[in-house]
Amino acid sequence: MGKTGAFSELMAIRSGDKLDQNEVNFSGEDPLFKSPFRIGETLADALAARAVAANDLWQLRAGRRQTISIDVSAAAATCLGGEDMTLTRDEDGQYRPAPISEDVEHMVALTQPWQTADHRWFVPHFNLPHLERRVLDVLKCENTPESVAQAVRRWKADDLEEALAAVNACGGVVRTPEEWLVHPHGAYLASRPVVEITKIADSAPELLPPGTQPLSGVRVLDLTRILAGPTAGIGMAEHGADVLMVTAPHLPQVPPFVRDTSHGKRSCFLDFNLADEAAQLRDLVREADVFIEGYRPHRLEAHGFGADDLVKLRPGLVYVSVNCYGSGGPFASRAGWDQVAQAVTGVSFTQGIADKAGQPKLTPVYLCDFLTGFLASFGAMIALARRAREGGSYRVQVSLCQSAMLLQRQGLLENFEHAPGRLSDAEFESYAVCDNNTIYGDLKSLGPVIRMSETPPRWSNTTPELGSDKAEWLPR
Repeated sequence: MGKTGAFSELMAIRSGDKLDQNEVNFSGEDPLFKSPFRIGETLADALAARAVAANDLWQLRAGRRQTISIDVSAAAATCLGGEDMTLTRDEDGQYRPAPISEDVEHMVALTQPWQTADHRWFVPHFNLPHLERRVLDVLKCENTPESVAQAVRRWKADDLEEALAAVNACGGVVRTPEEWLVHPHGAYLASRPVVEITKIADSAPELLPPGTQPLSGVRVLDLTRILAGPTAGIGMAEHGADVLMVTAPHLPQVPPFVRDTSHGKRSCFLDFNLADEAAQLRDLVREADVFIEGYRPHRLEAHGFGADDLVKLRPGLVYVSVNCYGSGGPFASRAGWDQVAQAVTGVSFTQGIADKAGQPKLTPVYLCDFLTGFLASFGAMIALARRAREGGSYRVQVSLCQSAMLLQRQGLLENFEHAPGRLSDAEFESYAVCDNNTIYGDLKSLGPVIRMSETPPRWSNTTPELGSDKAEWLPR
């Protein structure tokens, strides 16, 4: 944890001046969850790196740095989202855990490792109705665990992976870590940095707008849904950016995930399939600093919103892509989710062995999603600092699979069976943020867990209803 492992790997990507040994302080230790992986330590390292990137921007503004601290258990708890980490006030005035939605429970019941005809294991993914339909049409089964289990058992693992990819559905073969690293795609990712930051065009250096936070006045367009991408956006909001979520009414959402990743943001509806609304989106891009997208690779390029398109509209833009399989390799065009990344990279294989489950298992939390989001906002801020110093437009690329690989590079715990699975009430209260009269009711949520001595991360806006804001920027 800390000055070794993931943190040092990310500091190598940052480059720049060496940190003072007292700038970043860690406390606590794993495990919070029943998992052999160093989930809290890896997340704490990623959050600390993000805070260092924010500190770099603060130094550009204020000419000085500040101290950073983070607790490993609190970092781990960022993976919990709803349930224990999001409370809603009931009629009696008591805060109680927000229940898991039926849709999420249904998805979790089906999105599990199932045995195949060749005695391997496979994780098909069932989130969102249209994607579930594609998987069911390939499997020719009903949407029950029993029916899915029987259907997967009729397929060889590699054949099913290819069949789902052919119809733009999502699923992955459970591989061992060793199998993944010799697979052409795993080998490609292993040859690349976990956060890829590429200067893709020249432009003049840009001073940061005036303000009292590292990202004050920085304008971020957030065209993402469902955990990893939205987590990148909330990370920018916590350091003072004006983050405008852009979605469309017809796009499917998972309401509890929207609730838990919208704090501090604004939200508008624009459908880029409609010419006039696409024009509005381009107008927003012309005044933006960061554009975050989580679409299937090449999807936005087909609509004129790829990185090369937008940096011509707005020289100096930082274009952040969040996806499953990363910047290249044979699987680069495929979509995927946290559970698929866990399957293909070896995480679920190792979790199953450690649990003595007799089969692969998914980790207790969506750690790839949150880790990827933290890495995306880290990369975006590193790119903004480079833009301020030397100019340029930048492409930032992160992926669920790269995050799973970073996690596995941190080694394993031996004793995790008695992990509590949640923060104590006192620990939760020390980070809790109340937000009343939201569309979701009165909320008490796990707030930002990074501590910074001068500019503590915070949510400046109430949690919005989707589409409730105008498609315009706040004045600087």
